[in-house]
Amino acid sequence: MKSILQSEKFLLLACAIAIAGYAADTRLSSYGRFAGLLETAVLIAAILAASLSVARHAERIAQKLGDPYGSMILTLSAVLVEVIVLAIVSSRAGSPTLVRDSIYSAVMLDINGILGVAALIGGFKHGEQAYNDDSARTYSVMILTAVTVSMIVPEFVPQPSWRAYSGFTIVAMLLLYSVFLRMQTGPHSYFFSYSYPDKKTRQPSPASGYPNRRQSVAVMAAGIIAVGALAELMSHSLNRSLAGMKVPVGLVALIVAGISAAPEMLTALRAALANRMQSVVNIALGASLSTVILTVPAMEAMALISGQRIDMAMTPLQTLMMLVTLLVAAINLNDGQTNAIEGMTHFILFGAFLMLLGLGL
Repeated sequence: MKSILQSEKFLLLACAIAIAGYAADTRLSSYGRFAGLLETAVLIAAILAASLSVARHAERIAQKLGDPYGSMILTLSAVLVEVIVLAIVSSRAGSPTLVRDSIYSAVMLDINGILGVAALIGGFKHGEQAYNDDSARTYSVMILTAVTVSMIVPEFVPQPSWRAYSGFTIVAMLLLYSVFLRMQTGPHSYFFSYSYPDKKTRQPSPASGYPNRRQSVAVMAAGIIAVGALAELMSHSLNRSLAGMKVPVGLVALIVAGISAAPEMLTALRAALANRMQSVVNIALGASLSTVILTVPAMEAMALISGQRIDMAMTPLQTLMMLVTLLVAAINLNDGQTNAIEGMTHFILFGAFLMLLGLGL
């Protein structure tokens, strides 16, 4: 028990910050903007600590299960954290475009950020890195379909018809995901795996304090609850600290996307350095697909219940960046090998995304 508590000290610290935050939230509101910014920074760090704990235990379960089940658990845990944070922050922020901007930012982070950086550093260390190109093609065509249906077509849907199209979007995304899940765990599961040369690794002994699967699930549940509580506090401090300030439109969306992408980034970088590019592809593209295909129906359902339409249609510039990103990914990931040049192309697109965000575009 002592070893488990010691290994989860960051999660315990995040829980302590949440308790202290709820006790002091009302009093902190009277200390001005600087205090609000400081509180927001502390809460973001606590959310990252809790989400990293969730991702660490998801990764342990994933290592036991192997691909494709392992990558699926990793991406689903990250998307669950994102949906919780996004639902809470968007309900407080009152921005009709926050959901759209967060999903767009998440795809840019996952494909151009995670995949780009991982392929870049992996290419410098190992040269060409192999993976199963069936997985890349499957992910790419599904992401393009999901983005088109949920984030491009809504631009042309008139206001009186938004409920009908929202209902269609929910059904379409759930159908896509059910078929994808059937492929990923059924007869086409080999699409999402790759056979690497076996390496002898030292397995931890049962006495080393390594948690079993049940303990990992329990810690993941505690971490997700902590993320929800901290996100509620963060929505309060963000509103206080950013009131009246001129900040880039997509800053809050980038914060939400970054919280969910941080654990995936660390896992993908470790996989790239270990020359396991299949895990990187599954994490980066799988997270992008799960973000669109699961976050959209969850948010659309909330909009239908509340009766307030959310603006899911991307701006022309966002549409261009999204389509170029997916086109570059489809070209780069069509031969079963990645290299540093392909990683650099995605990294440059990620830099362009950040630059446009800084310019308020």
